[in-house]
Amino acid sequence: MAVVHSAPKFAPNTGVRDVLAGALGSMLVSAHEEHGEIFLVVERAQLNAALRVLRDAHDYQQLMEIAGVDYPSRPERFEVCYCLLSLTKNHRIIVKTSTDEVKPVPTVTDIWPVAGWLEREVFDMYGVLFAGNTDLRRILTDYGFEGHPFRKDFPLTGHVELRYSEDEKRVVYQPVELAQDFRSFDFMSPWEGADYVLPGDEKAAEHPAPPPVDEPKTTESPKDTGAGPRADAKAAKTRSAGSPDLKDAGPATDAPDPTESREGEPRRQGRTADSSGATEVDKSDPDADAEGEKGKDR
Repeated sequence: MAVVHSAPKFAPNTGVRDVLAGALGSMLVSAHEEHGEIFLVVERAQLNAALRVLRDAHDYQQLMEIAGVDYPSRPERFEVCYCLLSLTKNHRIIVKTSTDEVKPVPTVTDIWPVAGWLEREVFDMYGVLFAGNTDLRRILTDYGFEGHPFRKDFPLTGHVELRYSEDEKRVVYQPVELAQDFRSFDFMSPWEGADYVLPGDEKAAEHPAPPPVDEPKTTESPKDTGAGPRADAKAAKTRSAGSPDLKDAGPATDAPDPTESREGEPRRQGRTADSSGATEVDKSDPDADAEGEKGKDR
């Protein structure tokens, strides 16, 4: 059974920009559509009133996000972007206003209470002030942090770092110390080589090496390499006549028979009699039992 709902799956932007621009009137600075999004730029002093109109008269009920953008080359370097969502229309718009390090932006906590935390984040990261926010404190950086990390002119190494001191038994701040300076890498393939002159190779770049020849260079006669009949004869004279062990050992002889197999050998002293394996137990030995083991009572 199909479920019928009043909210569409998605709402196109057709005609939305003109309708909202007419509703905002003099509060609007500019309106345009880009990348499938509608952007409305409003006056900073009229921001609160413009967002209230969009919420109450055009059903943009939810404030999804407040984001900051830094353009250092502009007189008012910061843009504050308000992302709004209409649940009934299933449509989104972005409202923008601009400011600098000193001029505050009107708070919208009286329209959306959730804006309190979002404005604190923009203040912490960019340093934008919000007039009317009663709890404008840092929310992401630590206590005593200096600067605003998302500004384009914020130093890459920061100002201070936080660590626990074993000597003082407390958390301390100290200047940032890095193992190496910030470096830039080209991430080129090492087999292709760099397309720029490396330090120290300036002279090589001015006088490049000649390209390799197509055919390898060879000698014109065997005497240039030292090879030939004379070299072979000289090598044969200095060849070793044989290993020293074969020269001094004399003729090879057969190995002698085992001692136990020789006739006329005197009887071996001990508890074992002569045999082919020399392992037979002497039965006359009082210390040996019938099974050939020593007495276990010893």
